[in-house]
Amino acid sequence: MSDNTTDPAGTERPRPCAPDELQAPGLWRRMACWLYEGVLLFGVVVAAGLVFSIATQMRHALMYREALIAFLFLVIGAYFVWCWTRGETLAMRTWRIRVVDRHGRRLHWGRAALRYVFSLIWLLPPLAAFGSHQVALGPLMILLVGWVAVWALLSRFHPQRQFWHDAWAGTRLVPAPPRG
Repeated sequence: MSDNTTDPAGTERPRPCAPDELQAPGLWRRMACWLYEGVLLFGVVVAAGLVFSIATQMRHALMYREALIAFLFLVIGAYFVWCWTRGETLAMRTWRIRVVDRHGRRLHWGRAALRYVFSLIWLLPPLAAFGSHQVALGPLMILLVGWVAVWALLSRFHPQRQFWHDAWAGTRLVPAPPRG
């Protein structure tokens, strides 16, 4: 059976998942994908930061700091929303994971944006600690890694072992069929 369907306009679209295909990929695979995503995002952030610094003629790192953070939030959000409406990011493609809605269909823009907002919950406790106590970078990284581990392990308590931000957004991660 083909992994794709063709709509009336002749555009090939991934078929919706069967219920037995909606089980989440393994936690280690999802976390490896997440780590690889961070490596790829480094390039996105550097490129966006360069564009911002040239456009605003930044002279030092603290100049327009809040505006840069807001700009990066929007750029990263646009990257994820655009990729998720197509079913996967480059890291997800590499690790053969796709994101779908509860029924196994591709995400629309609104659901992808909601997933982006809910996925930021991963970062809230470490950022709150950093903002309120001026924690040094080393302890902040330890706090971030520890919180991510706790957040990831909490997926074990979800009936389909999905991350909680996916459950709240009405999305799920599923194994992608092999390409080729």
